[in-house]
Amino acid sequence: MRSRDSDPDVPVPVSDRVTARPGLRWYPSVAAARLAGPPLPREATFWLTLEGSLTRALRQRCRERFAVHIITEGFQTPARDERRRLDLPERQVAWVREVQLCGDGRPWVLARTVFPLSTLNGPERRLRHLGRQPLGAFLFRDGRWQRDPFEAGVIQGTPRHDPRLARRSCFRAGEERILVSEFFYGRLLDHHHERFNP
Repeated sequence: MRSRDSDPDVPVPVSDRVTARPGLRWYPSVAAARLAGPPLPREATFWLTLEGSLTRALRQRCRERFAVHIITEGFQTPARDERRRLDLPERQVAWVREVQLCGDGRPWVLARTVFPLSTLNGPERRLRHLGRQPLGAFLFRDGRWQRDPFEAGVIQGTPRHDPRLARRSCFRAGEERILVSEFFYGRLLDHHHERFNP
C-alpha cells in the first residue's frame, strides 16, 4: 500500500533503496561497526545507542512539529536477514510497516518494523492499525516488551539524501517478537549534538 500522506514537502523514498541495498551491512554492535567500517559521525553514537524512546528524543529536537508519515504497511515477505533474525520460514509472510519520522517537515528517520503473524494475535492485533501513532508509544507503555541489544548498520555508497546509518533490535514479550529497524538520514546525524532527556 502506498503512503497515505500527500504532503509534497516530505519526500517518500522507495523502501528497497535502503533495506535491500547491497552496501548495507549489519554489525553486532556500534563498537564493531567502528572497528570494521568507515568513521562514524560524531553524533551517531547518541542515536545508535539511545535506550529510551527514539520518538521522544526526536520530539525534543523539533522546533515546531513532529509527524509520522506512512510509507507502506501490509503483508509481505520479509528480507532474508530479517527472517533469520526472527527465525521465520522462508516463505512466511509478516505484517511490515514503514514510516518516516519527521521533524519540522523534514524526514529524520525511516523506521521499518516486521511483525510475525504469531505476534498479531489477541490484543496485539491492534498493531496492524497504528496509523500515524508511533510504535514506541505502544512498546514503551506496555511493560511486557523487552528489547535485545542493538545491531548497528552502515550503508556505503548511498545517495546523499538517503539514510547512511541504521540500528535494529528485537522487542520480545514471552514468545512474541517484533523486529524494529531505524535508518537515520544525514540531516539528523549532521546536526550539532544537543542534550536530551529521553
